[in-house]
Amino acid sequence: MQKRQLGQQGLRVSALGLGCMGMSEFYGASNESESISTLARAVERGINFFDTADMYGPFLNERLVGKALRNWRHKIIIATKFGFQRTEKGEYLGINGRPDYVHAACEASLQRLGVEYIDLYYQHRVDPNVPIEDTVGSMSDLVREGKVRYLGLSEAGLQTIRRANQVHPISVLQTEYSLWSRDIETDILPTLRELGIGFVAYSPLGRGFLTGKVKGLDHMAPDDFRRQLPRFQGENFQKNLELMEQVTAIAERSEITPSQIALAWVLAKGDDIVPIPGTTRRKHLEENVAALKVELSEEEVASLEEVMSPGIAAGMRYSEAAMQRLDL
Repeated sequence: MQKRQLGQQGLRVSALGLGCMGMSEFYGASNESESISTLARAVERGINFFDTADMYGPFLNERLVGKALRNWRHKIIIATKFGFQRTEKGEYLGINGRPDYVHAACEASLQRLGVEYIDLYYQHRVDPNVPIEDTVGSMSDLVREGKVRYLGLSEAGLQTIRRANQVHPISVLQTEYSLWSRDIETDILPTLRELGIGFVAYSPLGRGFLTGKVKGLDHMAPDDFRRQLPRFQGENFQKNLELMEQVTAIAERSEITPSQIALAWVLAKGDDIVPIPGTTRRKHLEENVAALKVELSEEEVASLEEVMSPGIAAGMRYSEAAMQRLDL
């Protein structure tokens, strides 16, 4: 398995990570047995970078990841997040970046994961009501206490990243990035490279859309949260399907799957980028890992970027309410 360095503080992870969110919520019914088998197979295939968050489940995903990976703790990197407050029943209470909450959230995650330290700890969303200096200051306390090794931010804007990095070195920014979500290329990526911060791309397969297998919403569970996303609705969905047909054609000419060409494109955008496609099945995991062997030609990259130019995807990537939670 290839390794990539994230940031300048010593964090090295497998070139492909595994997003675990869907194993507990958001995409319909879960299958714990298959999820555990998928996590184990990921380790066997050389993946050592696993992404979770306290709010997934809520709280169930950290327990699942901790239980499934306990025997490999010495060889894996666990990343988790805090910031979204939810009740046990799943209600959202808002975003919290207060210093006291940072410490409480970390203690709870350590307990659920069953670990003595968290390898990479992210602020899931920036709290607009708390100065980032206060939040990251509290996160840096966790590093000094040995409870966290590296710090990250998720969906943070330029000024927030710079301010945070002055308080404590930020190793990673995690933000959505894929063929149909290329907003970070203009300002965010250059700034990260200037500051020596690594980048983790979540939803590199466009929440499944870039697999080429999503033809409609009929196969989605009633509680699948993609039904709420503008890109999966009405005319937007039809326009995006037309774009996907062109991506599929490029993949077929290269004799690989749409998933593999989409992941290979993200991987080719820089050695400081690590995609974390989520899957709940071993079959899909194997397909994703095979993307590491794909070397795209300049012509293939140019063709993909012509079809999926920045901003061409129809619809926002989240609902209007969720977009307001992003630190844009």
